[in-house]
Amino acid sequence: MELHILEHSLKVASIEKEGIEICTHGLIKLAFLASKTRCKFFSLTETPEDYTIIVDEEGFKELPQSNLISVADSTWLALNVVSGGGNASSSQPIGVTKIAKSVIAPLADHNISVFMLSTYQTDFILVRERDLPMVMHTLSSEFTLFRVVNGETVAAHNLGISNGFVKPKLVPRPIIHPLSSPSNMFCVTSLDPDTLPSVATLLMDVMFYSVGSKEVGATSEDSSHIRFFSFSLIEGYISLVMDEQTAQRFPNNVLFTSASGELWKMVRIGGQPLGFDECGIVAQISEPLATADIPAYYISTFKFDHALVPEENIQSVIRALRTESTAQ
Repeated sequence: MELHILEHSLKVASIEKEGIEICTHGLIKLAFLASKTRCKFFSLTETPEDYTIIVDEEGFKELPQSNLISVADSTWLALNVVSGGGNASSSQPIGVTKIAKSVIAPLADHNISVFMLSTYQTDFILVRERDLPMVMHTLSSEFTLFRVVNGETVAAHNLGISNGFVKPKLVPRPIIHPLSSPSNMFCVTSLDPDTLPSVATLLMDVMFYSVGSKEVGATSEDSSHIRFFSFSLIEGYISLVMDEQTAQRFPNNVLFTSASGELWKMVRIGGQPLGFDECGIVAQISEPLATADIPAYYISTFKFDHALVPEENIQSVIRALRTESTAQ
């Protein structure tokens, strides 16, 4: 298989809920007026705590400076596993569980922190730019490495990367963080960019103006129903993650759906903000799922991580992960 190192230099930031108003102009431009910017990689995820932004340096210029915006101190690069060659966003999705043992676990063993963004089309593994030499060294035996330069995919072996590293000792997996599973069921979907203007008003309402975690479908006793919505526009491809009730607000035949109309349940990782330096969190979750052959999407945010698994697997997933936790 091939591992593509994309050319985007990415920022990861958190916008506090009360700060969204000052950012709305820039975010609307990035999401709906992409032709007016030079941004090629943009993702916005709302959780109960905040909004997480993953955006390239051109897109970051659209955001205001504010003490309500926290920016991770590193520049990040996106990696993408491509099966059989081809464009990263148009190839067959791999799934985080399919790359758990070949990518996620080796990076964790070498003490390399990752930030995950699964989309409808593919999975992006974000690593710190400064870690790239070690990332390439770690994965070069498993993958053919390519780097995207000015839109062209070129072999990555002539980039001045040294192979003179001393292989570090394998580190134990960290103790797993507390897990919870909200009551919502989620859709992972997309839409044709040509139809985006027809639903722009609805999407803006969902992204910025729908209030609170108690939406249609949540009862007063349903305290585990959470607010979660993710929109990504990456190299022209749109990905959406929303709960079932939000998806029902969209006109028929606008959102892409699988033939089975599959719904997903969430496993939320973390009892307090996870930070960016701890290694192995994604591996701790994805490896047991890979062993059980359970597909999953995985979305890291500024404070917590989120795995989405088929709804019929949720109880076995929780049992498997809690068994792993007990075994630590």
